[in-house]
Amino acid sequence: MGAAWHGDAERATLIRMTLAAELAEHDRVLDTATLLRFLTWAQLRWRLHSGRWQQPARGIVVAQSGPLSEPQTLRVALLWAGPRAAIAGLTAAWLDGFKGFGSTLPFAERPTYLVLPPGRHSRHSPHGIDVIRHYSRMLGPDDVHPVLAPRRTRLARSLVDAAAWMTTDRGALAVLAAGVQQRRVRVDDLGAVVARNPRLRRHKLITDALGDIAGGAQALSELDFSRQVVRRHRLPEPDRQSARRDERGRRRYIDVAWDRWKVMVEIDGAQHMDVLEYWDDMERGNDFEIDGYLLLRFPAWVVRRHPEYVARKIREALRRSGCAC
Repeated sequence: MGAAWHGDAERATLIRMTLAAELAEHDRVLDTATLLRFLTWAQLRWRLHSGRWQQPARGIVVAQSGPLSEPQTLRVALLWAGPRAAIAGLTAAWLDGFKGFGSTLPFAERPTYLVLPPGRHSRHSPHGIDVIRHYSRMLGPDDVHPVLAPRRTRLARSLVDAAAWMTTDRGALAVLAAGVQQRRVRVDDLGAVVARNPRLRRHKLITDALGDIAGGAQALSELDFSRQVVRRHRLPEPDRQSARRDERGRRRYIDVAWDRWKVMVEIDGAQHMDVLEYWDDMERGNDFEIDGYLLLRFPAWVVRRHPEYVARKIREALRRSGCAC
């Protein structure tokens, strides 16, 4: 009798220890089938009904009360979505170090972007989690990282998806430009993702934007310039971000230049309001003026809101310099 009791106690202790290790390994988030390897239905129901544990979605249990952490939230979302699903878009990009576009918000205030295989549908998201679902057949190792956890798309795929899912074209351009500016991804990697998906939303816009970024127009205002001013108003294609030496031998960059006609354009964003940077820009402009260039400057908001005005002024400058445009 005593030996049997000790044997039962040892088995119960082993089960508790194994369950504790399983919960620790999975951020205290498990599916009910796994939990029932260690608990009876009655034991599991008691923990849920007492409020010690919670069930954010059918078949998924979080072995704690209170708010979920970010890893727990993502694990619940993936369990709910199924084994082939992956964290995607901005959510996946944030996990890989991408900054901006809501990355500083508390995770509870951010949506969780998922990509699922077609045919995986559910009307209700997990309780308390804002899941935004998208569907794709492209969920192989070229698109979903085979090792990183939680399961998520590779960074290039994440940023391309984020651009495609943005509510505005400007938002799409901003995501792509920021990814390259932050040195998180190469243009070639983004381009490879786009090339594999000809049905991608905003395919032409994203392809054109990557061409501009590869040519040096990494600032969003410069992308706006290329799309809304040069192409729409049929100006000659400029040289972008050309490097030149000033009188002190320093390398100087200009946003847009037509070297043949010695016309330059600078697009000023918010950083140009800084006094020291503003003077540096003025000094650089003076050097180019001395070298015979005509330098035009436009605030970024003018490029975005009044591209026809910007195009008209540039055309006047080019024609003055002999361009038949």
